[in-house]
Amino acid sequence: TLFRSGRSGDSMSLETRFMTILCTRSYPHLRRVFQEFVKQTNHDVEHTIKKEMSGDVKDAMVAIVKSVRNKPAFFAERLYKSMKGAGTDEKTLGRIMISRSETDLLNIRQAFKEAYEKSLHHCIESETSGDYRKALLALCGGDD
Repeated sequence: TLFRSGRSGDSMSLETRFMTILCTRSYPHLRRVFQEFVKQTNHDVEHTIKKEMSGDVKDAMVAIVKSVRNKPAFFAERLYKSMKGAGTDEKTLGRIMISRSETDLLNIRQAFKEAYEKSLHHCIESETSGDYRKALLALCGGDD
């Protein structure tokens, strides 16, 4: 089980078990698994993954855990990181805005505002330009 793998010294076994569970269970089930994991191991799943894994596998597992816990916050963080610093990761920004525009973008906008104390609309406006900016702002909707 996942609980035994959290205590296991065999990192390959750990990765395999985490991957099997994280990639085959429903979100509600995973939330319950995360709660039980803490009870059984006294460690958070995300903390254990960061401590025991590395590279792309670790990044993928952490992304799954964050998405399971709070999907709007996960996407808000990805959007923020795509616009943070020098240059904009237009591929990530565009992909998220387009893929989430008809599902949960309002919730993502709210999570973005709560986490970064500025609106997603404002960040898009200040970090992009031209027709790309116009298209993203149209997808985004209003300024919160």
